[in-house]
Amino acid sequence: MLRFGMSRWKVSAVSGAIVAAMAGAALPAAAVPTAAVPTAAVQPAERKPPVPARYADQRLDWGRCDPGSALECAAMTVPRDWHHPGTGADLTVEVSRHRADDPARRRGVLMMAAGGPGASGLGRPASFAEDMPAVAAVYDIVSFDQRGLGRSTPVRCQTEEEFQSFFAGDFRDRSPAAIGQVLARSRQLADSCLRRSGDLLHYITTDQTVRDMDLYRSLLGVEQISYYGPSYATTIGAYYATEFPRRVERVVLDSNIAFNGTGEAAMSGQPMSFQRRFEQDFLPWLATYDSVYHYGATAAEVKAHWEARRSALHDHPLTVGSLVLGPNQLDNGTIQALYNAAGGFPALATALTALDHWDSATPAERKLVAKLFGSYLSAGFLAEFFSVTCNDTPWSRDIGDWVRRSGKDAAAYPLAGARELAFAATCAAWPASPAPRVKVTGAGLPTVLMLNSVHDPATYYEGALAAHRALRGSRLVTVTGGGDHGQYRNKNACVDGIVNTYLLTGAAPAHDTNCAADPLPVPARSQVPVPNLS
Repeated sequence: MLRFGMSRWKVSAVSGAIVAAMAGAALPAAAVPTAAVPTAAVQPAERKPPVPARYADQRLDWGRCDPGSALECAAMTVPRDWHHPGTGADLTVEVSRHRADDPARRRGVLMMAAGGPGASGLGRPASFAEDMPAVAAVYDIVSFDQRGLGRSTPVRCQTEEEFQSFFAGDFRDRSPAAIGQVLARSRQLADSCLRRSGDLLHYITTDQTVRDMDLYRSLLGVEQISYYGPSYATTIGAYYATEFPRRVERVVLDSNIAFNGTGEAAMSGQPMSFQRRFEQDFLPWLATYDSVYHYGATAAEVKAHWEARRSALHDHPLTVGSLVLGPNQLDNGTIQALYNAAGGFPALATALTALDHWDSATPAERKLVAKLFGSYLSAGFLAEFFSVTCNDTPWSRDIGDWVRRSGKDAAAYPLAGARELAFAATCAAWPASPAPRVKVTGAGLPTVLMLNSVHDPATYYEGALAAHRALRGSRLVTVTGGGDHGQYRNKNACVDGIVNTYLLTGAAPAHDTNCAADPLPVPARSQVPVPNLS
């Protein structure tokens, strides 16, 4: 059984001196076997070795994904390691498709991937076809659960109890004991991933996923695909286009991670963008509707009210069914609600007011509180998230530096900055990754269409601009005056029109362009669905 060998991470009762020792130490790479994968930029498609016949010649056995489903699913066999096929047990990637509704006008395949990393893509062609019938009429819409999650071969890390423990306490607590507990839980998560998944961890990467995608393309019998991906799936799309430039026809990247940089840099930028979305969009919106929610007539009053609720939950966490609602859970629910204003702002406002009159809260309000503050991520999501995020690009293992950096971010951007240490420390403890670096340049590609809002909390605009500059020849559609995460299929007629024209005709804007965001929602004081994180 492979184990990490750094005993100083085993913390039970942590003194200030021990935490100081942790803070000053740089974590060495875990001493685990890794495959001999090149660390230079990957080969372009035309130089890749042929796919072994056992994979290239397989037939997909299509059947209904679920009883009554309009989607077809199949299990695709892929190598554990595309760089050394035949080494180790094969993996399964579950794939899905929605055939073109007008076969006589069918023009090709539109492949989708899911965000996160950690979200399932298998069922997405059905909702896409419902939202965009003109596109679904002429494209086979296809997707998949990427390796490591869902119905594909899963990576396993935590039990449900361990997952709840990861978010226990108060990430803003910077006492030596609290920091030690955060580091211990992050170390435990990385250790449990290795114990429960073994060397599979090494091969849950974006580079491996895009090679799965190209096998899927081949088994569908097409020379080229078009592609749509939101959030982390922009990295998947950018990597696929880079590694297989001759295999893409049209590419839409929606709400872009800075895929030209590192996962560490992308995560380190999020505290600023989540705080910006919270303070510049949500707080003023809630203040505008003080007559409805009675939470404060100014943004400053609303923020003070929210902070008072957080302090109260720090001292007296609330039990709601199986959920223990403490300060971290308040942060999590708030973070989740910021992704989409129409779905999230009224839901969060209603939940916050319910907490103010909890003794008289209605069953519907209590259910909303449990859902909003208790549905953030999952054990399976985090397993995939950390596998990809920690593997794809290098991470600093200097825990002292992370303690200092996270302290500054927790003070300046507390909503997401407070959790930064827990996430970064997990990647700092991760086993050394064999994943090759993929440099995105746009060389040899058709025009790529990119979309981003200016206040997107998760894939912040500054990172999208950097990715746009790196992806030469791309066109960026900026949604001004808004901060939703995910622009296409978000009921913005300007964005949908540009993307549909591009997918249906190939015509992209001649230059970067703007679309105005739709107005923020008007509350109806009714229960609102919790937004999707991906």
